[in-house]
Amino acid sequence: MSGDCTRCSVHLSHGGYVKLIVGLGNPGPRYLLSRHNAGFLAVDVLAREENIGIKTVRFDSLFGRGSISGVPVILAKPQTFMNLSGAAVEKLVRFFKIDIEDVIVIHDDLDLSQGDVRVKISGGDAGHKGLRSVIDHLASSEFVRIRVGIGKPSEKEMVEGYVLERFSEDELKLLPDITAKAFNAVIEVVSSGAHAAMNKFNVRETNNSGKEV
Repeated sequence: MSGDCTRCSVHLSHGGYVKLIVGLGNPGPRYLLSRHNAGFLAVDVLAREENIGIKTVRFDSLFGRGSISGVPVILAKPQTFMNLSGAAVEKLVRFFKIDIEDVIVIHDDLDLSQGDVRVKISGGDAGHKGLRSVIDHLASSEFVRIRVGIGKPSEKEMVEGYVLERFSEDELKLLPDITAKAFNAVIEVVSSGAHAAMNKFNVRETNNSGKEV
């Protein structure tokens, strides 16, 4: 982590109890239904279904506390904009003394077909600047990711515009099912562990060319 976090680093190496569930996205009405906000949308579903109010504004985040399957959780939506998400996540981790392995990050993923949801532990950022920021600020990639597939445009040069675009009308029709899958993946991680969730959700993972990844 950036800054002086010696005490925090010692704590983070030992395994904890409270889960920090972070959805990545951009704040504001302009980005509300953009593909890049898949993480925000999934956290909103978690908050609604688990009756957790996300109303506290602090640590560059909008967050709330509650429980899922009897496990204490913090649901958070960084308000720093996507590329600086890690600054908010680090503040939450430091203040609440969350262990790295108890951080669950929900994010959009260009390498998965639209509607696919997969669970992953650690790894690189795959070009996702929000993930890169989280990894840099936590000085670790050993957190859990819930990958929400949004597909990708035909040309690489179109990616930035594509992720910031609003979901198409056809995609919006599928959105409730997609966020429900992400919700169920988080519930499985919290209640049964990341490995159990991977065994359940990571069947037939493919990229947009139809190849397994």
